[in-house]
Amino acid sequence: MSLDIEQIALHQLIKRDEQTLELVLRESLLPANAPVTAMMEELHRVYSAKNKAYGLFNEESELAEALRNCRKGEDDFLAFSRAATGRLRDELAKYPFAEGGVVLFGHYRYLAVDYLLIAVLNSQNSMRVNEELDISSTHYLDINHADIVARIDLTEWETNTESTRYLTFLRGRVGRKVADFFMDFLGASVGLDTKAQNRGLLQAVDDYCSEAALDKNERQNYRQQVYSYCNEQLQAGEEIALQGLSEELAPLGEKSFQAFTQEQGYELEESFPADRSTLRQLTKFSGSGGGLTLNFDAMLLGERIFWDPATDTLTIKGTPPNLRDQLQRRSSGK
Repeated sequence: MSLDIEQIALHQLIKRDEQTLELVLRESLLPANAPVTAMMEELHRVYSAKNKAYGLFNEESELAEALRNCRKGEDDFLAFSRAATGRLRDELAKYPFAEGGVVLFGHYRYLAVDYLLIAVLNSQNSMRVNEELDISSTHYLDINHADIVARIDLTEWETNTESTRYLTFLRGRVGRKVADFFMDFLGASVGLDTKAQNRGLLQAVDDYCSEAALDKNERQNYRQQVYSYCNEQLQAGEEIALQGLSEELAPLGEKSFQAFTQEQGYELEESFPADRSTLRQLTKFSGSGGGLTLNFDAMLLGERIFWDPATDTLTIKGTPPNLRDQLQRRSSGK
């Protein structure tokens, strides 16, 4: 991995009681030695693999203003990180669920792009066996489960004033409150809506197939081609490019798929991140609620699975063998 650390700072928030978050500020930057580089590479890898929301700084963002001053050389990186950690502590203190953690500010370069990654990392206890085969406890940073993380594409931020996607963040596993306090700290609001972009793509595909009057099998084959391209992009860590997708698809009629989306005004970006759960709807139906979970291939609708919208009833012809075995055992009282 070609990751070059420019500057990295660590500070700490310690929860002393229900009302107190103590601030521990480091007096110097971390050296970019092998362990530090390995940590940043792991954090970059884990963060890049997660689904992220996109945002942009508000005009009144204190963090953005401080970051601009730092980038101009009017303030040094350590001072910027110390002041920002103080603001984070003040923001966190407003919430009863606030916990402490190690606050990391990492300025690094990856594939010719400058990034600033900000994270609150928790420590976990574990056990280790030493060379004498003795067991002792140890602490480690739980990078894999970090959910309070944001990353600013500094290159995009400074070169594209119209961008709505230079800031990414994790929404958090414990509800919207985590995202809310972190967005308040960043002084940012939600930008590019990736789910909306992916939903718009699915609608465009369905409308394109309808305009061409494709039958059921032709329509599903077309959806499968779209899914294959999008999934390949997702697996490669690349975005969905409308032009690239259009070139993969055979034109239906006189217009290419890209031309159709532009004419019909779907407001799709030229490229946007793939959303796995939304794209899955191209080939599958799924849903859960009220103790019921269903998931089946789209091709089965109208063949083995039938839906009556008037009564909201699904009829399934032919059940999976393992399910049928369970049903038979239950019905026979075994």
